[in-house]
Amino acid sequence: MSFNTELHQMTLSDDGSYTAYSKEYDEHYHSTKDGALHESLVKHVHPAFKIKQHLKEINILDICFGLGFNTLATIYYHKKNSLTCKLNIYSPELDSALIKSLKNFTYPKEFDEFKHIVLKLCETGAYQDETLHVELFVGDAREYIRNFKDKFDIVYQDAFSPSKNPTLWTKEYFSDIKNTMKKDGILTTYSMALATRLALYENSFNIYINSGEGFRDATVASMSELKEFLHVDMKHKISCNPDVKSLRD
Repeated sequence: MSFNTELHQMTLSDDGSYTAYSKEYDEHYHSTKDGALHESLVKHVHPAFKIKQHLKEINILDICFGLGFNTLATIYYHKKNSLTCKLNIYSPELDSALIKSLKNFTYPKEFDEFKHIVLKLCETGAYQDETLHVELFVGDAREYIRNFKDKFDIVYQDAFSPSKNPTLWTKEYFSDIKNTMKKDGILTTYSMALATRLALYENSFNIYINSGEGFRDATVASMSELKEFLHVDMKHKISCNPDVKSLRD
């Protein structure tokens, strides 16, 4: 069977891995330039685990599950680096048909050994073994995140862009996200938009630049101070852009 439907079309990205185009949101799930696998690793997994991989147990909120790349890239990184920590990954996804279709998606070879995990998630929405717990929630992410308090070490903020899916980028949304996170939790996102950073900043997040070779800059945010990333002077940004406003509900 083919993954392609009236709403989704598989698309080759520049790192050789496939992403998909959503006709509903008129947007790809990943940057085709940065590449699906590469983007998940360098914009989410690597910066987050630079800070958190020493923990014995790591709780991760993956917003939104989509094609599953951030979750699978996390599992891949965990195994490749022989980490012993327990991973607990929680991920909302609005599109139940998308989840069921992933058994027909062409994943990169790096994920070959995790096909049984994908199939289990497609069938039951959950997977568990000795070092891994993954559970999917089919429905509204805004509703889902209100179930958690002071739980997450890592949040992958990877919804469709603010222009396409603004409800998952507002000041009020990030207030709810803040409540789900531990005080020293870290949030990663591909978005560099000043409005996104302002919404985080207005919720007492410190804002940092995630930069490196072979990918465009991204954002890291934390309520704690991070020495590993370049700090963004938000007061200066605001003074230079006095008309900027965060998205609101």
